[in-house]
Amino acid sequence: MVELRPLEASDIEQFIKDNQETFNYGALEEFGMRDNHFEEDEQIISRETIENSIAEGEAYRIVVDGKKEGGLVLRVEGTKGDLDLLFVSPKAHSKGIGYAAWRQVEKLHPEVTLWETVTPYFEKRNIHFYVNCCGFHIVEFFNSHHPNPNDPDSHETLNEKNGLFPEGMFRFEKQIERK
Repeated sequence: MVELRPLEASDIEQFIKDNQETFNYGALEEFGMRDNHFEEDEQIISRETIENSIAEGEAYRIVVDGKKEGGLVLRVEGTKGDLDLLFVSPKAHSKGIGYAAWRQVEKLHPEVTLWETVTPYFEKRNIHFYVNCCGFHIVEFFNSHHPNPNDPDSHETLNEKNGLFPEGMFRFEKQIERK
């Protein structure tokens, strides 16, 4: 049984560490030790990025049989939802936990008819998950020739020689038709 529990203040530090561990795992799995995509302090996703996401959204722990196996952060405005973060512990990958958590998100916010998220170009597991499991569609590819218009720093970052994800990020959308 997969549950979403609101993130407690006492768990924020561990949430950040667990999130960074999961994102680092994906990068190291893809690139090994030659990875140059780390934001700060050898992290794929910085503490500041995660803290801002938590502060601006709804943060949840993904709990399976009483054990914290991941987390997610959402932002919802009216009928539009943004999935800022979703992570499942590498030890719990391929057990359907991410998909079950996503189904809980859709139940939690039935008013949302358009969900959006992004993921780095190299995260094949994420791309498979969003497209083949959750029903998202790739709608845009941010790169040096097409920077993210909603991220003023993305053009600079994408053009830096060793910038974060210089090869790009995919943007996904999921339209939900309500009856």
